[in-house]
Amino acid sequence: MRFVPRRIMSEAMGKAEAGATGAVTGEVQKQSIMAAISKLLTWSPTSREEIIKSEKELLTLVKTPYVVEQVNIGAGPPGSKVSWFRSVSNEPRFINTVTFDKPDAPTIVLVHGYAASQGFFFRNFDALASKFRVIAIDQIGWGASSRPDFTCKNTEEAESWFVESLEEWRKAKQLGDFILLGHSLGGYVASRYALKYPDHVKHLVLVGPAGFNVDSDRIMKFKSTWPGVLINCLWESNFTPQKIIRGLGPWGPKLVNGYAVRRFGNSEQRDPLSDVETKLLSDYIFHTAAAKASGELCLNYIFSFGALARTPLVDSAPNWKVPTSFIYGTHDWMNFEGAKEARKRLGSNLPCEILRVPRAGHFVFLDNAPKFHDALFYACRNYLPGGSRFELPEEILEV
Repeated sequence: MRFVPRRIMSEAMGKAEAGATGAVTGEVQKQSIMAAISKLLTWSPTSREEIIKSEKELLTLVKTPYVVEQVNIGAGPPGSKVSWFRSVSNEPRFINTVTFDKPDAPTIVLVHGYAASQGFFFRNFDALASKFRVIAIDQIGWGASSRPDFTCKNTEEAESWFVESLEEWRKAKQLGDFILLGHSLGGYVASRYALKYPDHVKHLVLVGPAGFNVDSDRIMKFKSTWPGVLINCLWESNFTPQKIIRGLGPWGPKLVNGYAVRRFGNSEQRDPLSDVETKLLSDYIFHTAAAKASGELCLNYIFSFGALARTPLVDSAPNWKVPTSFIYGTHDWMNFEGAKEARKRLGSNLPCEILRVPRAGHFVFLDNAPKFHDALFYACRNYLPGGSRFELPEEILEV
């Protein structure tokens, strides 16, 4: 056995303890920093009251009378076997619903897209309410609807989160069959709903729908670059745009306003929003985006980077049972080639048409509202008076 003097041993033990203490201190500091960042990114500089207020102010632009209600779709108490309703509480969930009633008119239900809410249709309500009974909803976890903890663990559960909450809402509203319109993510949800509950959907209208895009060389090439690798890493970690808005605190509204001005402002490619419209929509976007994270967390469960569906809707086309119309803006970043492929797989037994609206991008119903209305009325002509006399509207392109 080797002899070690007591003084040397004491010094060695002291250094070891100091090193261990330093490591522990460093780890504690690291955890504190991460906790601070997490707290910053989850801070909600808004409230449900602010969301409702901004919604009400935005809808002052609408002339047609409407009714707002919170539709109770039930609860998911602890231990519930309904996985999409998994919860740590037994609080009921509510779907914020706006209705423009029109007796004896066909019912159309509007389902918004990702990072949006029903108020995005403010430019369309008056025109649509002239021909339909219009019902627009905030999907569960969005807008002024309930924002329960997002407990989904996989793609199937994430899809059910939206599809089954929509079905519970339909039952609560006692709706029979209706025209179902979905935009972007709402188009994906509407498609999944129509696949599972075709008896309730008389016609499906998909506006720039997500889920039909196919993998492209452009996306694959970008993913191989260092910015692509970074963004893909953030995507897979479920880092959402809303986290940035919350993290910016008092600078969040300015960021959102800048986005609204650039996206919906003056452009030769679209009918720009007025300054008043932009301000009201910007406030609405901020409050709905900065609120508690809930529905937004579906993103990487349903889509991979590039908004490519993990379970592509094109593959489900042979199971389609509902007449379908696709509507795209001519400048929509969603590629209508996926819709063409879906139509090919549908066969000739089921009506399916693809319409393109000029001078419009992904938010076609905001970018060129009058021509969007023309396209929608044409798509739904079989349910409107004199529908057999409808002709393809001027400037609308049929693919």
